[in-house]
Amino acid sequence: MNSLLKRVSPSTLWFAGILTLFIGLNSYLLTEEFYLLPILPLAVLILFSALIALDKLVYFILFFTPFSLTVEFSEFAALTLPTEPLLFGVMLVFFFRLLFEGGFDRKITRHPVTIVIIFQLFWMLLTSFTSTMPVVSIKYTIARLWFVVAFYFVATQIFRKKENIRFWIWLFTVPLSIVIIYSIVQFFHYNIDKNALYWVMQPFFKDHTIYGAVIAMMLPLMFVFAFEKSYTPQTRFTSLIFFFIILVGIVVSYTRAAWLSVLGAYGIYLIYFFRVDWKIVFTGALISLAVLGFFREDIMQKVAQNKQSSSEDLQEHLQSVSNIKNDASNLERINRWSAALRMFQAKPVFGFGPGTYRFKYAPFQRSYELTYVSTNAGTLGNAHSEFLGPLSESGLFGSLSYAALLIATIITGNRVYKTARSRQVRFVAIGSLIGLFTYFLHSFLNNFLDQDKASAPFWSLIAIIVALDVYHKNAEDDITAKPENSITETENQQP
Repeated sequence: MNSLLKRVSPSTLWFAGILTLFIGLNSYLLTEEFYLLPILPLAVLILFSALIALDKLVYFILFFTPFSLTVEFSEFAALTLPTEPLLFGVMLVFFFRLLFEGGFDRKITRHPVTIVIIFQLFWMLLTSFTSTMPVVSIKYTIARLWFVVAFYFVATQIFRKKENIRFWIWLFTVPLSIVIIYSIVQFFHYNIDKNALYWVMQPFFKDHTIYGAVIAMMLPLMFVFAFEKSYTPQTRFTSLIFFFIILVGIVVSYTRAAWLSVLGAYGIYLIYFFRVDWKIVFTGALISLAVLGFFREDIMQKVAQNKQSSSEDLQEHLQSVSNIKNDASNLERINRWSAALRMFQAKPVFGFGPGTYRFKYAPFQRSYELTYVSTNAGTLGNAHSEFLGPLSESGLFGSLSYAALLIATIITGNRVYKTARSRQVRFVAIGSLIGLFTYFLHSFLNNFLDQDKASAPFWSLIAIIVALDVYHKNAEDDITAKPENSITETENQQP
């Protein structure tokens, strides 16, 4: 026996001992109806892989985001698998490396967009401590943090290598297109029933509204890849196929906000295409607002006469956008907005706390604004606005921080488009910016940044614009910026 033990290496003995201990402990815990211990080896494996190759783990998360599934433990407690546990691990490794290794690029941390993001996170954290429900707010803030860490901070370092940007876009677009095809097939399986349009994208997307918002963000990039002549014919043809898949997906999503956001983004594209001076655009916008204000009573009377509700006819369905008389969806959205404004009036500085709207808005509803879909439980979404949601939850600075992010991103994207030497850099920048415009316009009517499927493309497109501005704006088409050491790399390893 002793001679046998001598031939066994110490590492093998350690492994056998730990394995025996794990099996014994797991067997005991199973008898106590505790079933989570087998997750521990997977968690260790994930953390180990993140330490070795953080960028590869983020790639994995990005690819599986369109396929992720939400497991609900209660009406207000849910976990999205596999993405959220992995994102939490990425966040831990990121801060571990930042603390013990340092080296994050100051050109990124000093960028105006990053400064706005850091302020937004800081204000969310501050208002979490002043929150009416601190535990809810801290959880909500941590979730926002892991989205920003993975899809903005880590992504900007991955994008030091220009080729990674296009790879990143395809890594999200391909699985998203699979979900779109699945949804379209489901729709035809149910005999093109209009009511099926609201749930054919399940279980991958909760409902058609977030589904429409997410796929709309990717449409402009596929348009750029398909019609920009500097790309190879193979790339253009493949991109054209995916462009039409996403376009059909948007139509079949039956989401009015997504349709309007795409139309608005196309208008922005025309401004760039015809090189219209932005001074003329802003002047025109101000004049339009002044005219709307002057004729607001006449306009409201006209809008009040619109009784067109949601319909199977696409034209009638789009006309129902302005129906505030008997369309339940529109009226409920107004109800939520009104409640958010009243919450802001009650707590204008720090708000009720991040993530608390759905728990706190009920007393701020008014009986004359309620609809048959209204609820006091907050089970049908949040404030339906990326502006008014933070306004009620984090006060005035919460809403202004989102507006500042919008402005800083637009300025950066516009600068890259106008000054970049590379034609491809310019058009990736404008494709990303217009993709973000679809969500910026959408965010007046909905808010989805607390969900992985919307956060992944949103923060990624912002990261692409910032990375192009910092690393690739001065590069020529045939020059790839050489990546420097970054927080996503181990020694002698490139992202």
